[in-house]
Amino acid sequence: MIDVLIVSLGSTAGLRAVEDELLGALRRAGARAEIARARPPRPVRTLMLTDLAWALAARSAARQALAREPARALVYSTSTAALLWPRRGAIRFDALAAANRPGRHGLWQRPLERLRLGQATLLMPQSAAALQELPPRSRERWSPSLVVPVPVEPSGERRGERDIAAITYAANPHKKGLDLVLAAWASAHRPGEQLIVAGVEGPALDAFAAGARLDGVRAVGALAAADYRALLRRSRVYVCAARREDYGIAQLEALVDGCVLVSLPSPGPYAALALARELDARLVGEDLGAMVRIALDDPSPGYAERALEALAPFRRAAVDRLVAQELLPRLLGSAAPGAAPGFLA
Repeated sequence: MIDVLIVSLGSTAGLRAVEDELLGALRRAGARAEIARARPPRPVRTLMLTDLAWALAARSAARQALAREPARALVYSTSTAALLWPRRGAIRFDALAAANRPGRHGLWQRPLERLRLGQATLLMPQSAAALQELPPRSRERWSPSLVVPVPVEPSGERRGERDIAAITYAANPHKKGLDLVLAAWASAHRPGEQLIVAGVEGPALDAFAAGARLDGVRAVGALAAADYRALLRRSRVYVCAARREDYGIAQLEALVDGCVLVSLPSPGPYAALALARELDARLVGEDLGAMVRIALDDPSPGYAERALEALAPFRRAAVDRLVAQELLPRLLGSAAPGAAPGFLA
């Protein structure tokens, strides 16, 4: 019998990296932990059907893994993975369907999610702000919770001059506000300055340019993680114009690699937003172009060093302590050795 089984959607490279980090922390704490990843379903047309297909795939992955080897505790990575669970477990999430599946897009997901939030052995939001998006209900009726951040570490030594003026990541161009970033850059950049756009290229980039001049813009497409982080270490400013930010791991990575963060005050459980305000309140607001110029021309002294200090709770050593001292005892305490698993319909 293993200690912890993580039931994973693994639907994006970022989500898989987050799940691997949790797996590593559990193992470093001495737990025997494994991941059961859902097999990607075929693409469907709507968010409702997409969530259903992934929830079914997660249930199948969990059942197959448990048939091979029982587990004392289960952790469902995202609330979608927990919607059709075969057995109670903890739910880890960056955001909930209650917040990011409005209207018809979450017609069946939201009520089932509310049920699972009350049945879970533990809620594991990645940020305290994610808890604030829980549906209105008496607090005592929700499952107990523990905030478990996603750890971030510098990707390498900071060497030499930062020769790239600004960088942004826009794998989902509309959600990440790529059109707003490009418009701001068109008004703010000076000759010789370059904006790197990662995660998107070609027709997708053109579609979100919204008539903005693309002078000084270079799209690099989807990169391996090491190549992308190498660009962060060369960049002076990271620009964020997300229309909603569910967590914002890219912004945390930019900060830990020494970039100055310029950001709209995007809604959602945006973990780096409070840090950005604390580091330099001038760089969080609505005038993106003006803030880019301030970051390039008048950066706050000691910004990168202060950012590293502020990121201490997000560093791997801090998260490892949290997992070993608080998370693992809670997970295993909810499923004592030898106890019969509590299966639900």
